[in-house]
Amino acid sequence: MLSSRRQPAEWALHDAVWIGWPSAADLWEDDLGPARAEVEDLIRAVLFPGGDGSGARGEPVHLLARGADAIAAAEIMRERLPEPALLTIHDAPIGDIWLRDTGPVFVKEESGALAASAFAFNGWGGKYRLAKDDEIARIVAELAGVRLRRFDEFTGEGGALETDGEGTFITTRQCLLNANRNPGLSEKDVEAVLKAALDAEKVVWLDEGLAGDHTDGHVDNLARFVAPGKVVCMRPCGEDDPNADVLAAIEKTLAAATDAAGRKLEVVTVPSPGRVELDGEPAAASHMNFYIANQSVVMPVYEKLTGKAAPGHDAAEILKELIDRPYFCAVDSSHILTGGGSFHCISQQQPSRQEDRIRR
Repeated sequence: MLSSRRQPAEWALHDAVWIGWPSAADLWEDDLGPARAEVEDLIRAVLFPGGDGSGARGEPVHLLARGADAIAAAEIMRERLPEPALLTIHDAPIGDIWLRDTGPVFVKEESGALAASAFAFNGWGGKYRLAKDDEIARIVAELAGVRLRRFDEFTGEGGALETDGEGTFITTRQCLLNANRNPGLSEKDVEAVLKAALDAEKVVWLDEGLAGDHTDGHVDNLARFVAPGKVVCMRPCGEDDPNADVLAAIEKTLAAATDAAGRKLEVVTVPSPGRVELDGEPAAASHMNFYIANQSVVMPVYEKLTGKAAPGHDAAEILKELIDRPYFCAVDSSHILTGGGSFHCISQQQPSRQEDRIRR
């Protein structure tokens, strides 16, 4: 009988983090260099959150890049770091940088062993099918030296799932019940797969995602656990916020929800980025797409697009009080956003092997 496997909370200790490096010049065009600069800023905030390399170290970084030109650029970037050895570059056939979705979900087996689960991947409902992206989960698991178990009867992505590490998950109907991924599956069908793959005991279902989100409503743009029983989401900012109704519905659903332990969720809100546009249309800009590293929280802001420090400053002030980390880094992600996501979308944490077994 296969042992139970549970995805730890993101704030649990990591052995490493896997990050995608912008490699496809034909996809990024003029944003290629600026997007790489923002990924470098993310890496620095994870590795050296104090800013000068003299403070505490974060988890090591594994960077996936494709092709000689991308690897050369990554190596030049690595040499600029205070401790280049903390960054390992892997040549891998990534179609694009969204490792939260194309990579595996790392889990801890009941024995304490690190392992990984993976679902079928179809390019976010067939919208962006890129060569080899459906092989990245296997490649990352092999590089990490962990056993991969596939759940190919179900199509989904890591960015569609948010967990407290204690068996509670949040997701959206727009994504996981979408006919472009799982036609004919019910909520109970999906919950059964998540139980087998990630030991989900309770799933909180939200409805819709952000306007302009090509992922069909990934939850890592909407709501994030920051502690057991505590979840953060966004409130509208500005009269022209394109997500005002969606954000209000999310807050209402979460406020009425309980977790796997039966606790009523404590819901905290931060201001959204407001209306952020790309090519005249709303973009899925979100302060929820933060990454919780061992020593820091890295929250995306979009000042290059909006020209405004607030509401990112206001969101940062709230989040830094909620998440137990010595450093909080608000980092601009405007150019990465042109590809459709932000820092959480391009990263995947590898939990520490030090804990003995899954906590019950």
